[in-house]
Amino acid sequence: MPIKVLIVDDSAVVRQVLVSLLSTAADIEVIGAASDPIFAMKKMEKEWPDVIVLDIEMPRMDGITFLKKLMAEHPTAVVICSTLTEKGAEVTMQAMAAGAVDIITKPKAGLKGFLEESKTMLLGAVRGAAAARMSRVGRGNGRAAPGVVQQKLSADTVLPPSSGKVIETTDRIVAIGTSTGGTQALESVLTQLPSSAPGIVVVQHMPAQFTRAFAQRLDSLCKVHVKEAENNDRVIEGQVLIAPGGKHMLLRRSGAQYRVEVKDGPLVSRHRPSVDVLFRSVASAAGKNALGIIMTGMGDDGARGMLELHRTGARTLGQNEASCVVYGMPKEAYKLGAVDQEVNLSDIPRVIMGYRGG
Repeated sequence: MPIKVLIVDDSAVVRQVLVSLLSTAADIEVIGAASDPIFAMKKMEKEWPDVIVLDIEMPRMDGITFLKKLMAEHPTAVVICSTLTEKGAEVTMQAMAAGAVDIITKPKAGLKGFLEESKTMLLGAVRGAAAARMSRVGRGNGRAAPGVVQQKLSADTVLPPSSGKVIETTDRIVAIGTSTGGTQALESVLTQLPSSAPGIVVVQHMPAQFTRAFAQRLDSLCKVHVKEAENNDRVIEGQVLIAPGGKHMLLRRSGAQYRVEVKDGPLVSRHRPSVDVLFRSVASAAGKNALGIIMTGMGDDGARGMLELHRTGARTLGQNEASCVVYGMPKEAYKLGAVDQEVNLSDIPRVIMGYRGG
């Protein structure tokens, strides 16, 4: 059965663009479009959607109020459609904390102005939301979205494979990759870490602009310092670097130090930033000095990169199915034999602090 989608946005142009794009996918059915939550609720009395694509700023009832009402009464997978503004990013973080499972950026023009890769992100967000187990973000049940084959580039387009020759050091690096459900999962992990935690690099699939607001929110909640990564930032104890949306992040060795490189490039495994790119770079720069962790998310980004990490002697962990919102990325890594151990989300902070490497 196709994924049933309801679009709620006060802009007629945005509704038209989203309906047209989603209607190109055989596994997605747009069952309606509403200009505000009041109209949406009337439509939902007749047919309940699997996924709601929701604007935040609307007349009569704002998106955050509607989202909280949904999560309290009838938890449903929600993808936030937000503007690329600082204010939009901050409000979107509130929506993610309230139970939304993903973010897409609001199209500003017609179909011709909406890039093909933005369409890929939109379809991926809807499919990921449809697969989300709402028991992990609220209550209720999600269902798996049908797989759709699309052209997919590998990490080869950004950097070559690891040579496998890495000098062991006393510095330990933790690399984390996650997607759908990851904002809440990362908050759960990072808020439990002390300021003495090892340096951490993170790829969370998220559009440009939103990663900065996400990092700032986490920084306000955590003992570790959390920031959106900038080119040449050092990876140091007590600091977490979040890959900026729309950019790849790579780990580089600079003498006895680790730094990150932030760069442009094509979508890898249909994402930018890509977990595969980060993990491959960690395999090259840190090897067995690293701990790799793959967490909740749709698709297989990170699976091949984690296998490369595993082959260097790095320790590799996958979040277990029971604690994932979407058991996709960890499952694919496990199937490849890239995961040393699957662990519950609640155990990840302890494992990070107990990691000694080598």
